[in-house]
Amino acid sequence: MLNQRYCWGLIASLMANLIAGTHCQAQSISLVGRASLSPTATDLSGETALQEDGTPQNQLGGLGSGIAWLGTGDRYVMIPDRGPGDGATSYRCRFQVVEIPVDPAASEPVKVRLVGTHFLTNDKGVNYVGRSTQFNTSQPSNSLRMDPEGIRATKSGSYFIADEYGPSVRHFDGSGKLIQVLPTPKKYEIQFPSGSPEQELPPRNLSGRQANRGWEGLALSGDDRKLFAILQSPLIQDGGLNAQNKRVGTNVRIWEHDLVTSKSREFLYQLEDKSHGCSEIEWVSPNRLLVIERDGKPGSEAKAKRVYDIDLTHATDISSLEKLPSTGIPAGVQPVAKRLFLDLLAPELGLAGDQFPEKIEGIALGPVLPDGRRVVVIASDNDFKKDEPTEFYVFATKLD
Repeated sequence: MLNQRYCWGLIASLMANLIAGTHCQAQSISLVGRASLSPTATDLSGETALQEDGTPQNQLGGLGSGIAWLGTGDRYVMIPDRGPGDGATSYRCRFQVVEIPVDPAASEPVKVRLVGTHFLTNDKGVNYVGRSTQFNTSQPSNSLRMDPEGIRATKSGSYFIADEYGPSVRHFDGSGKLIQVLPTPKKYEIQFPSGSPEQELPPRNLSGRQANRGWEGLALSGDDRKLFAILQSPLIQDGGLNAQNKRVGTNVRIWEHDLVTSKSREFLYQLEDKSHGCSEIEWVSPNRLLVIERDGKPGSEAKAKRVYDIDLTHATDISSLEKLPSTGIPAGVQPVAKRLFLDLLAPELGLAGDQFPEKIEGIALGPVLPDGRRVVVIASDNDFKKDEPTEFYVFATKLD
């Protein structure tokens, strides 16, 4: 017989999901303003060489893959992904530092300015690159390929970065040099890596993350103790794909890792639709996080670009479960509770339309405004496209 606490928790979870399904804003949140960075802008790396596809190494693109507030003032750190060409170029992985001053009363309430560029290197000072073939099967820890998708800043000035290729979470010092690689549970790793995404799927790999669907987002608790990483899509063994390797699963795992004890837990996050994926996760308070869930459609084709407010309080630790069903809740498991926090396509915001970006991938809670509201910055990943800017949407809300 199910215990009373579990039953009430399950009811709360179902009610939260029902509320989310109405697609109404769950709390008062307002658009302060928006800004963009030119797709032809250059970063501050000083690089002038061309990559294999002719893209300059210093092109400022992709940086909306992840964004984190530095804790004071208007400065944020942003992480470009693996560069242009979807892993076909030797893009030198890096992070960018930007200033995003917000003044709701100003004629231009949001501005963005690049103030720093720093390369990411291993502990020997060798640069990580986005090229998909730069892996080492005999010594995986020596691999140089990296697809950064999430970044969080510690109070001491170091950074945790989620790598989609591994998937792994790496810890870097303030200059971008590797400090350590956190231990990833084996269930997330593929056995046979390849430079070709198709070769990382079944039948060659029957377990682990899907190709280009590993750790997509990263959150860090306010005391710098716990990290949370979220997959973009379900693991292969969790019913993520059908016999034709088409995405059909909706059960995504969130990994929680305690940086002090090295203990970890996992939780079940349920996608609203099999065509959706998770793009980022951000810490709000103990057991409460924000998750970007979206479809893969751009412009007027887009139907789902949402941020959900999730609660881990009554969620079951599923780390002992090696497999999950493709859809539905496993017996005895309670998923995270979720409610809608923000619908970016809501008509009242006036953001939807032909120019709305496909890849909404970065979210950061910023400073508190003079009126007591918290800044929420959401950024797009333009995939280094030369005709698509990086967009910044800034909101304000009182987090209850």
